[in-house]
Formats: sequence, structure tokens, C-alpha cells
Amino acid sequence: MNILVTGGAGYIGTHTLVELLAAGHQVLVYDNLSNSSSLALKRVEHISGKKVDLIQADICDRKALDQVFSGQQIDAVIHFAGLKAVGESIEKPLAYYQNNICGTATLCDAMSAAGVKQLVFSSSATVYGDPQSLPIREDAPTAATNPYGRTKLFIEEMLRDLQLSDPEWRITILRYFNPVGAHPSGLIGEDPNGIPNNLFPFITQVAVGQRDCLSVFGDDYETADGTGVRDYIHVVDLARGHLCALERQERKPGLLTVNLGTGQGYSVLEMIKTFAATSGREIAYQIISRRAGDIAACYADPSFAQQELGWQAELGLREMCQDGWNWQQQNPQGYEYE
Repeated sequence: MNILVTGGAGYIGTHTLVELLAAGHQVLVYDNLSNSSSLALKRVEHISGKKVDLIQADICDRKALDQVFSGQQIDAVIHFAGLKAVGESIEKPLAYYQNNICGTATLCDAMSAAGVKQLVFSSSATVYGDPQSLPIREDAPTAATNPYGRTKLFIEEMLRDLQLSDPEWRITILRYFNPVGAHPSGLIGEDPNGIPNNLFPFITQVAVGQRDCLSVFGDDYETADGTGVRDYIHVVDLARGHLCALERQERKPGLLTVNLGTGQGYSVLEMIKTFAATSGREIAYQIISRRAGDIAACYADPSFAQQELGWQAELGLREMCQDGWNWQQQNPQGYEYE
């Protein structure tokens, strides 16, 4: 298949490119590089031994999108492009609504005009808000608690309406839990722009000496050790899920919503302990007060993904820590040092 990958130069995008290329697909990356690096695509080429073409343009640019679809043979789209920081979304909600929701609407309109009606959308477990029960199934109530999460939720509703209006559309909504780790080569990985949004890059940056200490937000949750519990998933496993979604779309039309998680929750302190044991580096940390909006625990019921996609996570916490540390050691400043 010829696949357009929006936001393909980002963290999850690059790992998905590697899996797509290994499976024999042709890829075209569409990315404005606002939170990613074209150097990451050079690394993908090195890993895969195949060329990766980049169109540097914005997802809200309808003219640029039309040129892509008229000038290229595109069979399907994997849509990663979007702003993704929870804290920033609270400070700049209009930017998130404009970029994420309007950008996706513009993309889908351009796809429809070109007769391209196969889409895999990058959603998030944030759409569940504070879950009423665990593990979280796909039919659990949704209640996003911040503008970023709401953009994902609104886009999901928009895609359901789109598919209902035109049954030719084949759409898979993938709700990610907590992606961590890196490609085992150490050539591509998570390269946060400024202050990281997630726990894992804070840990790796402390380990490599970029930060003195890790802040742990709260140790008084109703969990085994009092710290927050999350479903961490290796980014390579997550990337494979997109390939499985495309293959399933070829067999079955319609719209499908699927959790991508391991089904196993790990606390912040468990993650720190495992990373320290794996890397041989002590991770200095301090307990501070809870952050507003944080929840005690969040982890998936992954059984539907196994049933519908034939997918399940294969890599454990040790591999996540090993590969993430390998990436950080080789790239202490991310892609900047080149």
C-alpha cells in the first residue's frame, strides 16, 4: 500500500514508519516539523534501508493537502499530526482546537475529495478521564478533563459521524495508553521539545545527567505504593498496532475503536526502580504534592485488540527501560547534536 503518514517525523510516527517499511509498504511523510526533526527520517532510512520522502507542510493547509493527493497515489492515511501537551493545551486551548480538530477536518475533506477513504487515527486514553473502573474497556464512559483530551474526543465523534454518513470509509481509532522506550537500534526515540510531557523522558534525562532530580507528584494515591499507576507500552509494540489496523481494514470495512495497552499497570516508583536496575544508574527523586487533574490509576483491557486486530504487546517493562536508555545514551541531546 501507499500510505501517507501525517506527523510521521515524530516519536510514534518514526517507529511506525519502520514497521510499515519492513512490511513492504510505501510511505510518504507529511509534517510541518514544529515538534520533530527531519533528521529522524534520515535515521529511519538508515534502519530500513529505504528512502523516506517528506512533504513539509501544515495539516491545516488544504492547498498543500490537495497537491499531495492529486500528485501521489495514496491508498490510506495514518494520522499522527497534532499538538499533544496537556499543560500547554490548558494555556492555549484555541491553538489545540484549531490545529487538532480543524486540521483533522481539513485532512478528511481533502481525502474525501480525492477518494481516499481509509484512515487510522492516533487517539489517546486521555479520552477516558478518571476511569470509573479498571481495566478500561473500549465501551467505558468518556470524559476528557483537559483541552488536549477533548480534541481527541471531538475528533473521534467527528470520524464516527463521517463514517456514518459515508459507509465507504474504513476508519480505525487507536487509543494509546503510555508509549515509552525506543527502537532497539538506539537511532530513533523520544526527543521532547523543551520540558517533557511524560514521566519516562524525565527519568532518562536524570540518568544521563541532564537533570538533577525527578519530581514524583504525590505518594498518597490509593495504589500499592501510593504513586500513580499507568499502562506503559513499548513504542515498537504500539507501532505494530498501526500495521495490524491497516491489515484489518483491508478485511473489514466500517469504524473500529481499539485500546492499545499492555493491560499491566506500573507505578511511578516501580518504573524508577526498574529503570535504575536496567541502566545501572541511580535515579534521584523527590516526592512533591499531587498535580491537579492527575488520576490514581489507568490501564487498559487489551483483549479487544487481540480479538479484532490480532495484536498484543510483546515487550515488557525491562525492554522499555533498556531501549529507552540505549537511545538516551547514544543521543544525550536528542537529534540536536547532528
